[in-house]
This record gives sequence, structure tokens and C-alpha cells, in this order.
Amino acid sequence: MTTVHELSRQDARRIAVRAQLLDGDRPTDLQDVVRHLTLLQVDHVQAVAPSADLVAWTRLGSAYAPAELRAALAARVLVELQMAVRPAEDICLYLADMAAWPGPVRSDWRDHCRDWVAANDACRRDVLHRLEALGPQRARDLPDICEQPWGSSGWNNNRNVGRLLEMMEARGEVAVSGHEGRDRLWDLAERVYPEVDVVPAAEARRTRDELRLRSLGLARARGPVCPGEPQDVGEAGEPAGRGALRDRGPRAVARARPDASPTGPGTARQSRRTISDSVPPGAFS
Repeated sequence: MTTVHELSRQDARRIAVRAQLLDGDRPTDLQDVVRHLTLLQVDHVQAVAPSADLVAWTRLGSAYAPAELRAALAARVLVELQMAVRPAEDICLYLADMAAWPGPVRSDWRDHCRDWVAANDACRRDVLHRLEALGPQRARDLPDICEQPWGSSGWNNNRNVGRLLEMMEARGEVAVSGHEGRDRLWDLAERVYPEVDVVPAAEARRTRDELRLRSLGLARARGPVCPGEPQDVGEAGEPAGRGALRDRGPRAVARARPDASPTGPGTARQSRRTISDSVPPGAFS
């Protein structure tokens, strides 16, 4: 018999707050926070501090220092992938997709990316050769010998090496090894990622969905395609009633953690202050 969690929107909010580690039980370890949340977004726009530091501070409190995150990345306990800091051991959940890039599902966009990389294979091989010989490099330090420029109406127009590196990252060939200011340092993936067994693609996707649902508490089964981390969780967890969603139409299908309950492990007792509240002077210096 399938369990359906009949949750109100208030219940859903409580479950989400607790799942995001924002209730009264403050965690104490940065690595545990990243493992539970699955990632910290990398974003150098900082009205107060970088996004990764803000998220870590809201969970860990004044005990957190940005140097902790830098040290964990330097030690390769955490690694950067697709503009997100992730537990190094989770790389095994992405290797199968990297090997199958751009993926088994055809689309005009994926075909365009595949064909563009193929057209610039000489530059791709030159990048690999230089990284092997010289070690970590910024995109600006690598010669642009692309035969076909990257066309865009926005920020990435003619940023050929940068776009190529990002697609090589998606292919599992290169990885971010560090930063110089806002510039990413790129190196061979084998020097950055740990040696782990490849998890088959279907199993890896199910596991990523389960981990994402654990971190969110409640999520849609299906959602719009978006850049970066997906917002849906497939068939992970158990069905949730429509009362938990703002959109209660026929396609509004939600999934909940098996332990989701307004009075049990899914309950948030006392929400913490938001980042809009006062931040101690020098908290992120």
C-alpha cells in the first residue's frame, strides 16, 4: 500500500525548514552540512558574502569561518562541479553522465553543443596538453585556437575557451582545482577528483534524486528544465497530497521524504533568523 502524505502548506513549510537545517538543531560540521544539502552554490556576486559562505554561516552560526571552506576544497574533501561545491565522494554519481555526454536524450541544444565541441577538437586537445604540462590554468591564459566561435546574444558571446572548458568539465576531462580572485583555475579532472567507482547512470540519477529530496524535504516529481541543479526529484520518496503546493492543478505532483510529518522528524521547531537580519561585523572577513 502506497503512503500518501496529506500535508498542508504550513506543514510543507515546516518540513522544508527542517530539511534545510534551519530549525533549532544547529549542525556543527561544515562537511556534514554540505553532505546533507548536497551542494553549496558557487556565486561570486556578494552583497554581503559569497553564496556558499552565507549558506554555511546560516547553518553553522558564528563558529563558521570561510577559511574552513577553502581548506576543505584545498584538501579535496569537497570539490567544485557545475558551479557548486559538492562532497568529493559524490563525484561517482556524475561519472556515467560525463562519459555519455551530452546524454542519451537528443535535443537541438545538446546536438549543438556536441557539434561545437567536435568542430573545435584541436583546441580541446591543446587545452588538455597544456594543463598536463603546466598544471592549473585560468581560461584567459589558454590560447583560443577555436575554429568555430561560440555565438551568443549575451555574456558568453565569443568566450570560446571558457565555454569549451565548461563543456570539457561536463565531459569529465577537466575540473576546477581552485580560484584566483573570481577566475577559476582549471586542471585535468584526474588530478582533482578522487578515484571512485562509476555508479551506473540510472542508479546514479535515482540516488541524486533521493539525496536532493532529503535536502529539500518536499519537492515536485517533475519540474521545468533549468541550468544547474534540477529542482525536481522524480520518483524519490513518497507521494504528497496537493495541499502542500501553491499550484494544485492536475500536474502538480509532489514527493515527500518518507519521514515527512508535521509532528515528527519533518517538523521545524523554531526557525532561525534569516540572512536579512543583522550579521556580526567581520563575520566573513
